[in-house]
Amino acid sequence: MSAVNNVLIVGGGIGGLCAAIALRRKGIEVDLIELKSEWTVYGVGIIQQSNVVREMAKLGVLDGYLDAAYAFEDVAIYGPGGQQLARIPGQRLAGPQYPANVGISRLALHKVLSETALQLGANVRLGLSVETLNDDGTEVDVLFTDGSQGSYDLVVGADGLFSKVRSLVFGDVYTPRFTGQSVWRYNFPRAPQIDHLANYQSADGNAGLVPLAGDLMYLFLTSHEPSNPWMDPADLAAQMRQRLQGFTGLIGELRERITDNSQVVYKPMEVVFVDEPWHRGRVLLIGDAAHATTPHLGQGAGMAIEDAIVLSEELTREQPAATSVEQQLQRFMARRFERCKYISESSVLAGDKEMQHDRAFDRIGLVKQMLARTAEPI
Repeated sequence: MSAVNNVLIVGGGIGGLCAAIALRRKGIEVDLIELKSEWTVYGVGIIQQSNVVREMAKLGVLDGYLDAAYAFEDVAIYGPGGQQLARIPGQRLAGPQYPANVGISRLALHKVLSETALQLGANVRLGLSVETLNDDGTEVDVLFTDGSQGSYDLVVGADGLFSKVRSLVFGDVYTPRFTGQSVWRYNFPRAPQIDHLANYQSADGNAGLVPLAGDLMYLFLTSHEPSNPWMDPADLAAQMRQRLQGFTGLIGELRERITDNSQVVYKPMEVVFVDEPWHRGRVLLIGDAAHATTPHLGQGAGMAIEDAIVLSEELTREQPAATSVEQQLQRFMARRFERCKYISESSVLAGDKEMQHDRAFDRIGLVKQMLARTAEPI
């Protein structure tokens, strides 16, 4: 019998929804709250590399969204004009019947995850957050922002970079830090040759093309913005085009088609890493609330998904009756901390090297090392 029978998940993003699905599949009662009153989805698309495809198969949702996604095998790295520098073959970690990698729009992924969580019996409430948490050692009494209350064996903060749960548990010890870079994204009809993840390197930043569906791909760009300037929404397309001037070839062609300001998704890169156990008593942080990183290695959401799976495994593992929640969360940390710290530090390092224009930096080697490391069993 699990020491944890009912869980509150704070945050309805990718990590929170995956945690809800994983815990419900193990028979644990789940309440999930989301601050937004409507389940709007930020962003354009998401890369799910081989380690994440493996975990989504475990979660039982991969078959549900492959039809809405784009399956691909390889990652290629190009120079700014499109000359290929390296091509790294994918690994089918989920089994021979599944692809190595998947690109999917965030909207399509959110639809599958939210519908699955609801079908499995998660109780979802929107427009709500936590006001206070009172952990008496045997349960956590929660006061919600609408004045209602509840009691839970465990509270999981999956509420992102600006986590309310993190601030309630750790105060202001961990606050997001701007890295000096921003990321730009824009959707296009998929070019026939973009049947893989294509990464383009230049001295001023990196761009990439990610297939999301048979007819859809997105372009991303990292840029150096040391002063973290405010970007006028009416000027976003021109600003993105300007920052792509160093690229020719396909990226150069696409640059001139970036014309709709409303379709440019711009985001300053901010990071946080909780450099100690992510739990205090019966309250745990997962995903970006604990380890938000930059998109340079495409593993941010993947680490949140892994967190969710590992948590469900550790809460329901066969164990002596005397096993405490503290011991279960310590085992969770033993499987997650170093792995997430490696991804966080390596992603930030890649961005730092871009900003330093460090031509000696072996980005291809870092990507290969990351793929080997994440392929290891969790």
